[in-house]
Amino acid sequence: MPSAGWPPRVVMRRAGGLRTLEAALIRSGLGPVAGVDEAGRGPCAGPLVVAACLLAPKAYDKLSGLDDSKKLTEATREELFPVITRLALAYEIVVIPAWEIDSIGIHVANIEGMRRAVAGLRHTPGYVLTDGFRVPGIPVPSLPVIGGDAASACIAAASILAKVTRDRMMVELDRRLPGYGFAAHKGYNTPDHTTALHRLGPSSEHRRSWRNVRETMGLGPLDATVAEADAVLADGFEGSRVATDAAHAR
Repeated sequence: MPSAGWPPRVVMRRAGGLRTLEAALIRSGLGPVAGVDEAGRGPCAGPLVVAACLLAPKAYDKLSGLDDSKKLTEATREELFPVITRLALAYEIVVIPAWEIDSIGIHVANIEGMRRAVAGLRHTPGYVLTDGFRVPGIPVPSLPVIGGDAASACIAAASILAKVTRDRMMVELDRRLPGYGFAAHKGYNTPDHTTALHRLGPSSEHRRSWRNVRETMGLGPLDATVAEADAVLADGFEGSRVATDAAHAR
């Protein structure tokens, strides 16, 4: 009988591709397996979106184009989104607005979002794979996978759900708040966004704990808080998860 713990005492075959981790866990009696990922950790505007996805076994063969959402074109992500939602055994999408990110810090918001997403699944997973971060408080066994959206099918599926949902929200914000170019840059600190931020000032969707937003408002840095540490690290483009964790450990 295989052990009920991790790592599973089964052969991990590279040929399995994105299915390797899930297949190993399922063969060890630890399925079904859910993946969790986020979109919007680095931008200075807009929400953080976290998704959890539990793929049914039959879904894998029909999702041959699945990959890390950042490696796919927008058109491909949009094509995959309804396929994933149709074939998933369960999925949950959690939106954390800018004001809540400012209140608790981006790292805490990310962890909390992952907890909420797993808790919202209508089927309880036997195991959870999270992208990059250990998530305490999940009531089932879990494992952080570095670069998980390129290594696990269920994390890749969650990545697409989160990315497409957030991109659609930013396009809608562009209609509500014209001038910032949210539809184009999705809230990241591109030169065009920086120019618009200085010209128009921060909108209600800008994260006040981000250094560049505070500077635009004529405010100094925050006191020593998690929000400031996260904002400095995430300022600009989405930074490495390892660097973020190291900053919180200091």
